[in-house]
Amino acid sequence: MLAVAEINYIRQQVNNKGCGYSDVAKRTGRDPRTVKKYADMEDFNEQPKKKQTRVSPVLGPVKPVIDEWIKEDLKKKKKFRRTAKRMWELLKEQFNFKGSDRTVRDYVSKRKEELLNQADQAALPLEAISGTAQVDFGEAPFIYGGEEIVLPYLVMSFPFSNAFYFQVFPSQNKECFLEGLKRVFHHMGGVPKAIRFDNLSPAVKKILPNGERHLTEEFQNFVLHYGFECEFCNPASGNEKGHVEAMVKYVRNNFLLPGLHVIELDELNKELWGKAEKDRLRKHYQKDWYIRTIRGG
Repeated sequence: MLAVAEINYIRQQVNNKGCGYSDVAKRTGRDPRTVKKYADMEDFNEQPKKKQTRVSPVLGPVKPVIDEWIKEDLKKKKKFRRTAKRMWELLKEQFNFKGSDRTVRDYVSKRKEELLNQADQAALPLEAISGTAQVDFGEAPFIYGGEEIVLPYLVMSFPFSNAFYFQVFPSQNKECFLEGLKRVFHHMGGVPKAIRFDNLSPAVKKILPNGERHLTEEFQNFVLHYGFECEFCNPASGNEKGHVEAMVKYVRNNFLLPGLHVIELDELNKELWGKAEKDRLRKHYQKDWYIRTIRGG
């Protein structure tokens, strides 16, 4: 852009004195097109430069996969999380990814920051639908043989009624996961119409680039046998199963701390049915009635 004094001179000569563009161009040493531009200009506010957005078409199909990996890892200790380099290697192995490690590193860094910011914001509650459930694992300390150990517990929560069941297991593997679901079904004498899960490895073998899930054979057969609809959370959408995440904390704080002494898990789990049902004597946190009186999950 020309200096202010020179612009004023051009505009004065052309607009006030009627000099031609070529004549003023000769006197100023400027191109006639430049003289015309500033003589005719009406808006002198500097236009903001358009921000360049780099398009990474090669990354698009695998973004849901990376998002899910990041979300899973944010729940783990830092030393157990996958590095961006490791994610890049897994993408090459599992999805024949052709992009560079730099592309993956940049995206992982950006998404981690976005997901952490979203986690700090209050999640909007989803509408609770009768007859639906959510499932997730938690961990708590227990005393076994005089030593403290950490064991997982499976929670099935019912957002509509705010009720739940939970059972403690020696592992979060496929057998314990399916056994936990089966126990709840048989104990309550029914199966929810739909159950929402995180993308737990006992249930999901692979997340496909289009967002669909490739289920493990055992879980797929389990779903067909009991006849419920399984739903899975989208990446970066913790509020989609926020009820069970809250119940995982509630169970730990109200029933499992300080660490319980355990001799036989089966005996402990028999007691936990009664504890969960006794808890229903409280009022629903939103509705003006006691949880025990609510039907349909």
